[in-house]
Amino acid sequence: MTEKADIENNQPERTKAKKPLWRRLFKFALISGGVGVVSAALLVLWAIIHYGRDLPDYRQLANYEPSVVTRIHAGDGSLLTEFAREQRLFVPIEAVPEQLIHAFLAAEDKNFYEHSGLDYMGMVRGNLRNVLNVILGRPLQGGSTITQQTARNFLLTLDQRLDRKIKEMILTLRIERAFSKDRILELYLNEIYFGNRSYGVAAAALNYFNKSLNELTIDEMAYLAALPKAPNNYHPVRNRERAMGRRNWVLSRMLVLDYIDADTYREAASQEIVMRKRGGDARFEAGYFAEEVRRRVGRMYGTKVLYEGGLSVRTSLEPRLQAVAERTLRDGLIAYDRRHGWRGPLGRLDVDNVWQERLVTIKTPLGVPSWRHAVVHEVRAEGAVVGLKTGEYGFIPFAEVEWARAWRTGERLGPKIKDIGEVLSMGDVIAVEAIPNSELVAIADFYDIDGTEITLFPQFGLRQIPEIQGALVAMDPHTGRTLAMAGGYDFESSEYNRATQAKRQPGSAFKPFVYAAGLDRDFTPASLVLDAPFVIDQGEGLGKWKPKNSSDKFYGPSTLRLGIEKSRNLMTVRLAQHLGMGTIMDYAKRFNLHENMEPSLAASLGAGEVSLLKLTAAYGMIVNGGKQIQPALIDRIQDRRGRTVYQHDDRVCSACELTWQLNSDEPPVPDNREQILDPLTAYQLVSMMQGVVENGTGRKIRAIGKPLAGKTGTTNDEHDAWFVGFSPDLVVGVFTGFDRPRSLGRGEEGSSVAVPVFRDFMREAMNGQPGVPFRTPSGIRLVRVNAETGAPASVGDARIILEAFKPGTEPRAGQLAVLDGSLPIGKTKSSIRKGTGGIY
Repeated sequence: MTEKADIENNQPERTKAKKPLWRRLFKFALISGGVGVVSAALLVLWAIIHYGRDLPDYRQLANYEPSVVTRIHAGDGSLLTEFAREQRLFVPIEAVPEQLIHAFLAAEDKNFYEHSGLDYMGMVRGNLRNVLNVILGRPLQGGSTITQQTARNFLLTLDQRLDRKIKEMILTLRIERAFSKDRILELYLNEIYFGNRSYGVAAAALNYFNKSLNELTIDEMAYLAALPKAPNNYHPVRNRERAMGRRNWVLSRMLVLDYIDADTYREAASQEIVMRKRGGDARFEAGYFAEEVRRRVGRMYGTKVLYEGGLSVRTSLEPRLQAVAERTLRDGLIAYDRRHGWRGPLGRLDVDNVWQERLVTIKTPLGVPSWRHAVVHEVRAEGAVVGLKTGEYGFIPFAEVEWARAWRTGERLGPKIKDIGEVLSMGDVIAVEAIPNSELVAIADFYDIDGTEITLFPQFGLRQIPEIQGALVAMDPHTGRTLAMAGGYDFESSEYNRATQAKRQPGSAFKPFVYAAGLDRDFTPASLVLDAPFVIDQGEGLGKWKPKNSSDKFYGPSTLRLGIEKSRNLMTVRLAQHLGMGTIMDYAKRFNLHENMEPSLAASLGAGEVSLLKLTAAYGMIVNGGKQIQPALIDRIQDRRGRTVYQHDDRVCSACELTWQLNSDEPPVPDNREQILDPLTAYQLVSMMQGVVENGTGRKIRAIGKPLAGKTGTTNDEHDAWFVGFSPDLVVGVFTGFDRPRSLGRGEEGSSVAVPVFRDFMREAMNGQPGVPFRTPSGIRLVRVNAETGAPASVGDARIILEAFKPGTEPRAGQLAVLDGSLPIGKTKSSIRKGTGGIY
C-alpha cells in the first residue's frame, strides 16, 4: 500500500515536467523549416548545376557583332543597293539620346539600373496580374527584365517551357555579373525587332519616321519603345488606334517616373503617329553592276560577311556614264529589233467590262520607263484605239505601225504593211509609248464600256521588246576601273550579265592582238601581206579549211593598216601562220584572252571565247601604252568600323603621308603596272585602229569629230557583233547577239549593230569635252607614205597618209622588199629587208 501510494503521489510531478505543446510544435517547425531551406538550397544548387551545364557561353556577347547591312556605293557616293538578312544599323549606347533610353525603361524595365537582372517584386506583380488575366480570359503578359530579354534574344529560344525559363534566369544572372548595365542596354537596343523590316532602334527610326535617333521627338521615341512587345499589333497604319493607345501608355509611364512633365505629356499624347517613307538617300539604280559587285564581294569574303558584316563598298561606277550606257545600249537593241519585224503581241485578253482589271495583272517588264502596257479595243483603217492600265484610252496612227512588217525566220521581213489589221487585232496586249509633242486625235463613234462616248485621244506608238541582247562596258584604260556596265536590255527581265558571264567569240575584234605580234617582229603598218585564197588540209576526214573575207573577194598585196581597217580575214590568217600560233597564244595570254582559246589558226580570227569585260580591258592595255591593267569594279571595301580591308589601287606612296608643312610639292605616285607591250607597238596599233574609224568598218563613228579608234568584230554567220574602241582616256566595249546564238540576219555585222551603240555612247560621254589626240610616245617616226602600197609618198599619189614607224623601220624610196614567193609562207632566206616588208 505504501509503495503504491508513493507511486501515485509522485505521478503528478512527472506530468508537470513535460514541455508545453507549443514549444514542441515550434521545435518541429524549426527543424522542418531548416530541412526545407536546406532542401530548397540543394534543389536550387541542383537546378543551377543541371540547367546551367548546357547553357550557351554568355561571354560571346563580349565580342558581339550584330548582323549589319552591307552598303554598295557608286564612285560619287550614291547608294546603289544594300545587302542584308536583317535591316539593322548598329549604334553605340553613347549615341542613343537619353530620353529614348528613358522611354524604353518606362515601357520595359523601370528598375533596370537597380536590380541584379531579376526583378523579384516585378515577377510577383506579374504573376498576380496573370492570375487575374486567366480569370478574365485575357492573354498572359510577360514580366521579363531587359537583361532577361537580352539573354533570350541572343542565346535562347523563345518557347515557353519551364526549363527554358530557368535557363533564362541563370543566364541573366551571369550576364549581369559579366557586363555593365550600359553594355546590356546597348546589346538590347541593337538586337530587338521592331517590325517593318527593322532590326535595332536606329533602323526603326529610319523606317518608321525617316529620322536619325537624335531627330526623334518625344512622342516618336515613346512609339518606338512601345513596339518590341508586339510590333505587328501596333502598326501605325493598320492598327492605328492600338498603336496610339500603346504609345500613350508609354508616355504615361514616363510621366509617372518623372522622365517628362505634364505639359510635355499632353503635347506628345496629342500627336498623331505619322509614318514617313524612308528617303533622302542619294540612290542610283544599276542592277547589272550591283549584282556583279555582290558576286565579287561574296567570293572575296563569303556570303555571311556579305549579308551580315556591315561592309561599306565603294565602287568605280560613274552614275552619269552608267545612265548613258543603259540608254544607248537599249536604244541600239530596239533599233536593230525594229529593222527585223514584228513578232506579235505580248498576249491576249477579252475586251469586256473588266478589261482594265485583267490588264493590270500583266506584269511583263518592258525595259523602258516610258513604255506602257495596253490592250487593243478597236482597229480602224486610220489606226487602232487602245486602253491603258489607268483606264484611259489612246490612239495608234497607221504611220506608227508601218515598221511592223512580219518577222520571218532568218531575221527576214515580210511584205510591207498595207492595213493595220495585219499587225493588230482586238484583244492584243501590246507595249506602247506616248508620242512626244503630239496633238490629240479626234475619233468618232467610240464608246467606253459604260456607253460614254470618247472623242479625243492622245497618240501612241507601237513598241516591241527586243529579243536580241547585248552589253556595254566603259573603263578607265589607265587603271582598269569599270566606270559603267550594262549587262543586257533590262535587268528586271534577265539578271544574266552578258558583260561578265557570257563567253562569246570576239571574231575580228581579236585581230589587233595578232597584228601586235607582227609589229613586234619587224612588221610595220606599211608592210604588205597577200590577200589571196588560203587553204589548209585539216587532216584525214576533216576536210579543208578555207577562210574567206566577209566580201568573198580577194585584194592582193595590202598593207597591215588596210588589213585592219577593212578587217581582212585572209591577211590575218596568213600573218598568224607566218608568226606561228605559239606566238599568237603568247600574246593572248599577255592580254588575258587565252583561257578559252585553242592554238589553231581559226583562233587568229577570234574563234576563242572571251567576256566583254576582259576584251575591253585588253584594248585598254593597247591605248594606255602597253601597261597591264586588271578590270575592277570595286575601289575600296571598309569593315563596319571603317577600317579599309581591300583597296584596288595597291600602290605604296610614302610621300603621300607627309603633311603639307613638310612637303608642299605634289608627291610622285609610283607606276607599278607591268609593261606587256612595246609602247611604240601600242601606238602603231592605236594609229591603225584610228584608221578603222576614219576609213574602215567604223566609219559611222567619224561623225563625232573627235580622235577615236577601235575595231569591229563579227563572228561566223553573223551570230555576234562587236565593237571595242577608245579615246585616249576611255575604252568602251559593245557586244550584241542572241542568248541562244543564231544569225543576226544577212548584212548585219559589227559595223551595223554594235558601232551605232558605241557612237551614241561616246557622243554623250564626251559631250562638252575637247578632242584630245592620242599620245605619241618618244621614238615614233611619222612618215608620209602611199596609203595603198605603203611605199614612201611620191608626187602624184592619190592618197597619202602619215604612217607611224619605229626607228630604223621607215621605208626608203625605191625599195620594196618581200618574202621570196617561191618559198613556203613564212620561210625566207634572210630576215625581212628594208622597205615596206611583208608576206606574199
